[in-house]
Amino acid sequence: MHPPQATGNRSLPAAGGIETIHGIVKKGDAMPTVHRTLSMAGKGIRNYLEHRPLSVSFEVTYACNARCKHCHLGGPVPGEKHASAEQYAELCREIKPFVAQISGGEPLLRRDIEEIARALATRGKAAMIVVTTNAALLTKDRYLRLREAGVDEFSVSLDYPDDRHDAFRGIPGLFRKIEGLIQELHEEKRKAITFSCVVQRDNFLDLPALARLAIEWDVRINFSTYTWLRTKDMDYMVPKDRLDDLRSITGHLLEIRRKHNNVFASEYVFNRMIEFFENGGIPDCRAGERFFIVNPDATLSPCGLIPGRYKTRKELRADFMPRNTCTECNTSIRANCEKPLWFQFKDNIKNLFG
Repeated sequence: MHPPQATGNRSLPAAGGIETIHGIVKKGDAMPTVHRTLSMAGKGIRNYLEHRPLSVSFEVTYACNARCKHCHLGGPVPGEKHASAEQYAELCREIKPFVAQISGGEPLLRRDIEEIARALATRGKAAMIVVTTNAALLTKDRYLRLREAGVDEFSVSLDYPDDRHDAFRGIPGLFRKIEGLIQELHEEKRKAITFSCVVQRDNFLDLPALARLAIEWDVRINFSTYTWLRTKDMDYMVPKDRLDDLRSITGHLLEIRRKHNNVFASEYVFNRMIEFFENGGIPDCRAGERFFIVNPDATLSPCGLIPGRYKTRKELRADFMPRNTCTECNTSIRANCEKPLWFQFKDNIKNLFG
């Protein structure tokens, strides 16, 4: 079985970034000019209008050092076949995604992760590169080396504002490890880290505390909807009789977003989240078009929740899209890639001009 689609979205910078089709174009040292910002936004819009993918996740390994309660992965994958950095770069250059995610599994288990990032950034000509990680293996030195290799942002899983995160992800001491990393990066002009929280029954009351923690640690945070498709476990779905509470909480998060610009998920995304919990699904999935997966061996899957071994994007679209009736997820990647153009424009203008 394939690993789940990454819960994180194109990760985000600290306050002052400019949202694009799938994420944030950064001001400051990484992307210093308005011209660069508008150029990146233009690429995202072109991909949108030309029905090219906005996000492609290069799942470079299915192996994972975590045992997350919401996920069916965990542990090593004996005999797993890996493509080379050059093969990933060649695919990226051909596909031309707006965002190239390096994910898994846990991508930092790949010893050649820096080579992969550098290849995607240079030979692959990726516009944005995001590493999605649980951060157990992310040190300051590795962070800096990956940044130098071309990584724009790290999407770091964080589901609770305290040590409960350890139990949910199955890694003892993980919350304190993340806290220590943030403290080590205190001299960074702009921490290239966005927390990615999976919203579910047991933690949705903690979302404002997580947003406040992100403010305190000078990073940003994104929220993604729990999906039962991974494990067939409905117990983590927010029940219908608690959706009024969730609406109130998302309203508070939008206030934090307007005031601090540190919450990525927009009103459109939060409304889809509530719709998913209310109805148990979202129709009209655009997997294979707006987003899809590159497997560790460089074959393609429609998404991380639907296994595939397609050799080309053309083959994937021709075979999968006409018969895609899946409604069973609303991850951040899907929600943001399927956001109508008007909402893309509205969110961009709001972030650009404040």
